[in-house]
Amino acid sequence: MSDIEQINAPISIETVGDIALVCIDSPPVNATGIAVREGLQTAMRQLNKAGRAQVIVIYCAGRTFIAGADIREFGKPPLEPHLPDLCNEIEASAIPVISVLHGTTLGGGLEVAMATHARIGIKGLKVGLPEVLLGILPGAGGTQRAPRLVGVPAALGMITTGRHIPAAEALEMGLLDGLVEGAPRDVALAAAQDVVDGKLATRRTDQITVVPDQGAIDALAEKLRVSQPNLFSVHKCVEAVAAATRPLTEGLAIERDLFWQCMQTPQRDGLIHAFFAERAVANVPEKKVTPRDVNAIGVIGGGTMGSGIATSALLAGLSVTLIELKQEALDRGVATITKNLEGAVKRGKLAEAKFAATLENLTPSTDMKSLAEADLVVEAVFEDMAVKKQIFAALDAICKPSAVLASNTSYLDINEIAAATKRPESVLGLHFFSPAHVMRLLEVVVADKTAPETTATGFLLAKKMRKIAVRAGVCDGFIGNRIMTHYGLTAAYLMMDGASPQQIDSALEGFGFAMGPYRVGDLAGLDIGWASRKRKAPDRPPEERYIEINDRICEQGWFGRKTGKGFYIYEGKSSVPNPEVATIIEDERTRAGVIARDFTDAEIVDRYMTAMIAESARVLEDGIALRPVDIDAVFLFGYGFPRFRGGPLQYADTLGAAEIVKRIKTYAEEDPHYWRVPALLETMAENGTTFADLNKGV
Repeated sequence: MSDIEQINAPISIETVGDIALVCIDSPPVNATGIAVREGLQTAMRQLNKAGRAQVIVIYCAGRTFIAGADIREFGKPPLEPHLPDLCNEIEASAIPVISVLHGTTLGGGLEVAMATHARIGIKGLKVGLPEVLLGILPGAGGTQRAPRLVGVPAALGMITTGRHIPAAEALEMGLLDGLVEGAPRDVALAAAQDVVDGKLATRRTDQITVVPDQGAIDALAEKLRVSQPNLFSVHKCVEAVAAATRPLTEGLAIERDLFWQCMQTPQRDGLIHAFFAERAVANVPEKKVTPRDVNAIGVIGGGTMGSGIATSALLAGLSVTLIELKQEALDRGVATITKNLEGAVKRGKLAEAKFAATLENLTPSTDMKSLAEADLVVEAVFEDMAVKKQIFAALDAICKPSAVLASNTSYLDINEIAAATKRPESVLGLHFFSPAHVMRLLEVVVADKTAPETTATGFLLAKKMRKIAVRAGVCDGFIGNRIMTHYGLTAAYLMMDGASPQQIDSALEGFGFAMGPYRVGDLAGLDIGWASRKRKAPDRPPEERYIEINDRICEQGWFGRKTGKGFYIYEGKSSVPNPEVATIIEDERTRAGVIARDFTDAEIVDRYMTAMIAESARVLEDGIALRPVDIDAVFLFGYGFPRFRGGPLQYADTLGAAEIVKRIKTYAEEDPHYWRVPALLETMAENGTTFADLNKGV
């Protein structure tokens, strides 16, 4: 027989003989919200006061042990009991407390577990301390208890990366005291009995001495100074772990001070904004519309993009028909997909046992009629409107009536493509980013006649592929490439007027970009931008200052990495500046009568970011993006924008609209055609509003 007492809505105590089972049942992920903290504190105090139980076990109902903090409390004043105090109270319990972990135990959940006196994992468990990814550090004892349980090097590794650790590794590290199979309650009861019978030892972290390892601390600190110089919290994580050699109470006090230092930085705001952006972009007008089924897709084109899209679909468990006109091209596409899947196995993204079955879901064909039963078809051929229209006209005749027809175009008009069919309501853009099986962003481009269920189907596909989908309207380049094309002109002007491509790259990488614009161009292929410029040349305004340096480079057949030469020369994984580019730049300056001048790195960043923000504002004005957060998500997940800055419009709010308008007006003295103040920014500067205000309600 057992007795169950409900402490509050999420917390109950079940007494089984001399064992007390404390159950947390707070769907969906048992987060450490205020009710959970209050209930746990009450349960611990009540059980210790009664003194009847020999063992207390904390476990969770549902799909996971405590998965972290309650995101509804982010950005709000903390409420008592605070999690650090609760963890200290759990550890101080006179009655041994153990925890049973299953699902995904992260952040505050793992800190609660580490405060207990033993931890049993259920197979399939993953644990981690991901706070650094939110610009903070584990502030409820994680930086002090982890080193005591797993040692300094392992604690540094898990805390400074925020990675998820599989159960077997957690057991080997010493985070877990056992790993079993079973239902959480059954495991909890068995583990508690093992404590009673002396089969499972318990220990308190305040009684564990940390073995000093200053060498590991110094080595990682130096490595992070080089690899992540812009970040704040990751360095504070190292400082906090270094304090774990002190008595626990002293270490906890240092950890708390460092935690609050992290909380007060703009980086924390930027990373929290990025965290919520992933979720906010799914809130679209078509959210409640029922999508069409997507189980089998077709991909037309086996090149870099097509093979990447096919790989992503296969990894999502979909069946894929790959179409190429010629057998040789089809064979290359299949070889690329096979190599991609082999890479997924090496990275742990695909179980080796599932490799063969996954590849069997691929059907290569040179016959478009093979797409007759596809639920969705993605066209991924080169950027030629005539070719795309021809393909869509053929698909219209071949595909079943319920099929969604999508183009992976980077720039072209989806309305014009849709008009080539008799079902424009079933046509949309699905703009994947290269490499498509790696990059998380997917722009879902909604044309004038795209039906809501078609858009919803695009979002469903993104979810299956684990992509971050952002809704975009139709214009040249949609959200990301339209904005990139505009600020790319700033980089070209800076290069023409005196800055080298290497200085521009270095300045923007110093700002936090993963790669500068010229390294990005080489990676993507300089011929892509060249083709776009030639396509738009007839409509180029005569007032536009046009820089021909990139064209001169492409005329040499230098397209970047794929040709071994672009702005840089590539040999294996190494690269050096291409000296012949410097000659081309100098020749173009001479021809245009430009006298080179010096730019500081700060001036480069200011101009580049001001241009990005200005065009982002125009994209909002035109309704191409729904909200500022959509633009932020596009650049965070598709363009290597520094996550800790939250996105271009989150960053804009740190400057203020008035400052941005002032910069544009100053730069306009040099080039009034290019530097124009968007009406939205002018209004924001006048009334003191921010882009964050436009996100409210998201």
